[in-house]
Amino acid sequence: MNHKIYPIGIQNFESLRQDGYFYIDKTALMYQMVKTGRYYFLSRPRRFGKSLLVSTLEAYFQGKKELFEGLAVEKLEKDWIKYPILHLDFNIEKYDTSESLDNILNYNLEYWERQYGTRPSETSFSLRFAGIIQRACEKTGQRVVILVDEYDKPILQAIGNEELQRQFRDILQPFYGALKIKDSYIKFAFLTGVTKFGKVCLSELNNLDDISMWNEYVEICGVSEREIHNNLETELHEFAAARGITYDKLCAELKECYDGYHFTHNSIGMYNPFSLLNAFKYREFGSYW
Repeated sequence: MNHKIYPIGIQNFESLRQDGYFYIDKTALMYQMVKTGRYYFLSRPRRFGKSLLVSTLEAYFQGKKELFEGLAVEKLEKDWIKYPILHLDFNIEKYDTSESLDNILNYNLEYWERQYGTRPSETSFSLRFAGIIQRACEKTGQRVVILVDEYDKPILQAIGNEELQRQFRDILQPFYGALKIKDSYIKFAFLTGVTKFGKVCLSELNNLDDISMWNEYVEICGVSEREIHNNLETELHEFAAARGITYDKLCAELKECYDGYHFTHNSIGMYNPFSLLNAFKYREFGSYW
């Protein structure tokens, strides 16, 4: 009998682990990324696990070892140091006016300034961000971790409005540029998005490693066929029985419906996790996404 609790719509790693939700271990790849570089960008479709990956990185850099019990990184990481984290999530606003981007940036900057202080001379978003990065490092004695989820959402939502796009670009380019200026105060930075507006918004950040189409990181979001069989083999048989079809027929139908995301040449196909987990939960094939 299937007793797994599928994390449909769960994007917070801490709550996922504390509440006993099913999790496919991505922490070995996360650890490899952290230990072999500092500045990364990852593009993936929506509902593909980007926000959960960002949240997993946040818990890791908070030193919350207890959340990683039984996962690959528990044995890999020896130190579990707590770092100051600046987590900026662009998902929570609708970007239909020039003030909407100002609101989300000011909301986050004020929150960080209450923790790390401010200076009267820091009058722009970029100056405030740069000042926060430096003071967070100086105050805690540890370099800063910066996590940005859906960096491109303001630009995407302004498609068709060239003036609004220009205003957003004029704000975001120097804002993101603060990361490069304050490089010596930064431990790690990870930005996600759906599209690559690099030459438009992130021209100042030419030190980002874009791992979106690296074979090495194809499995860092989404679910591979190997992961399905390693983690859901019993459930595959139960799903097939519930549908009244053979195990092989079920696997073929799953592949037909939810596989097919290829992020580089000659790579394995990746299954959309939102659709796949809904199919397992309800034991029905549907257009969940």
